[in-house]
Amino acid sequence: MAVSFVTLFQWRLNSVLLQQENEILLGVKDQILSLVSKLDEVGGSLGDPFFWTLHAHETAKSFLILSKPKLKKKGKEQMVSFIRKLDEVTGVSGDVERIWACYKTWVSEIRGTLREADDYVDDFIVKVYGETGQDRKESTAEFGSEIENIKSRVSEIMNRSPQLGFSPNLIEDIKKLLRSKFDEGTPLVSCMSSTRKSGELMEDKAHVNLERLVDLGMLKEEVSIWDSYSVLSPYYEFSLSVMNAEDLFISTANSDSMIISPMARHVSDCLRTVLHNAKFLRVLDLENTLLKSLPDEISKLARLSYLGVTHSKLTELPESIGNLRNLQTLDISWSESEIEVSNGVLNVVQLRHLKMYQSTNDGEVRVPQGISRLRNLQTLEGIYAGGGIAKELGVMTKLRSLEVRCVSDDHADELYVSIMKLTRLQKLSLSVERVSESCDSSSSLQNENSILPCLESFSPPPLLQTLELEGRLIELPLWLGSMENLTQLHMCYCHLSENPTTILQFLPNLKYLRMSQAYKGRRMNKEFFRVGGFPKLEYLYISSDNLVEWTEIEEGALPCLKQLSIFYCMELMLLPEGLQHVTTLRILDMWNVHEDLIRRLSPNGGPENYKIKHIPLVKYLADMSHGFWGR
Repeated sequence: MAVSFVTLFQWRLNSVLLQQENEILLGVKDQILSLVSKLDEVGGSLGDPFFWTLHAHETAKSFLILSKPKLKKKGKEQMVSFIRKLDEVTGVSGDVERIWACYKTWVSEIRGTLREADDYVDDFIVKVYGETGQDRKESTAEFGSEIENIKSRVSEIMNRSPQLGFSPNLIEDIKKLLRSKFDEGTPLVSCMSSTRKSGELMEDKAHVNLERLVDLGMLKEEVSIWDSYSVLSPYYEFSLSVMNAEDLFISTANSDSMIISPMARHVSDCLRTVLHNAKFLRVLDLENTLLKSLPDEISKLARLSYLGVTHSKLTELPESIGNLRNLQTLDISWSESEIEVSNGVLNVVQLRHLKMYQSTNDGEVRVPQGISRLRNLQTLEGIYAGGGIAKELGVMTKLRSLEVRCVSDDHADELYVSIMKLTRLQKLSLSVERVSESCDSSSSLQNENSILPCLESFSPPPLLQTLELEGRLIELPLWLGSMENLTQLHMCYCHLSENPTTILQFLPNLKYLRMSQAYKGRRMNKEFFRVGGFPKLEYLYISSDNLVEWTEIEEGALPCLKQLSIFYCMELMLLPEGLQHVTTLRILDMWNVHEDLIRRLSPNGGPENYKIKHIPLVKYLADMSHGFWGR
């Protein structure tokens, strides 16, 4: 935890240097880089294997106490054995308790200094962007002096690091012990080898850590929801205990994070009262509070770095939002009303993630011209690209995730030219406007979409990993088959006449395929999923109003499939022959399917049950029944 605190402050300093108007900071750039370098030394000391081992020892004991009721016998024995082994290793250094107490005091000093430094950086950012001329020069010079003072204080604390007094060979002994007792993939050895790469963005590091935690079985990726993870027990309970112990989550006026209950009445009045003295607040999450406007008090939270107002009734993003100079993430998605975005958002120069998808109309939000001034943006979702915005996107070269709603002929060509310039883009979503509504409200296809224009002239950025296409396609673009880095593909309301998997099966790294009204044919045969195709596909989602028959899957096809979801296929009466050979399947989801399909698959005498009896969990919802079967 201590190493992470230092790393986060280093990223904070680097983000200050990367601001759009960084000419302001040219005079203090050397001082900032010098402090970042000094913090590298601090991180090295905090990551010392001996201190790390002491920390692991304390953490393991806490984990065992908290998780004992939920651990199996073998797990308890392994944990107890690990703690004893750490006792043996650390015991050779002498007075372990004294060293550990000194270490905690030392870490507390470092944290206190960096917290104060972080606050000072926030105050400087807010102050300097409100100044001009000589006032700005004087504030910048004062900031440079304070950075030097911070570096000196850090150096003094480093000189007071705990004196260990043990053999130099002990460090190597600790490393050998851990590597002999634990595999390279275990949490302990993974943590020891977790280092920050030079120039690495915090989003990159977060992604690597998430993947590692999933591999270790500590997190579970929710494949049905983009970028969503759940913390598994007993790690969930343990994480909460650590957060409380580290003061990372406290609901007081001087806290650095806060959640307002969506059940609270008169939310706006409640917020005004709570936020009046909450000047230290950095994280504010107001999900499902149904706010119609942002209280003025929010614009005074100078240190705020995250603001989430999702599932609200917001109608505008006020001019005062520009006062939040330190804001890095703004999420106003899933508003029930049309949102007017003021020019104030253009002044939030540190903004990295802007999410705005609406649940009304076509989900698009119209932003003011000049959005390209936000040069640090990595995420931009829910945007309408007409009115000259499409051209601006071409200079926003740090974008990694882009969602464009309501794409139309009048700006499609310009939009695609801009997207092809975004060489860092990893996630792209394109959708068209809906042109009519179905009179049948029970149909899953309540909206007819217009044609997604000009895709044949488009060439996707080389690093693209996730692609969503929502809109009718005359034919599948050929460039789709050459996207070697693509791992997720969502095709919605494409209504293709030809089999799309003829091209898609050759994608070498595709793990997630969602075909929602993507194919308008009435029959799927073994040509759709053949041996050798989709070598890494793990999740397959199929939704179709037209599908009547799915005849066969070749034995040996879909070698990695873990979850199959059949949604809104009310005409489908049989699952394919050969499904019983897809032995990797763990979950079968069937929602809004025909009652006869459920009866045929039932474990209580259903004639087709042999196709799915190997699947551990089967969930279903039909006209007259719902539930699950599982082992």
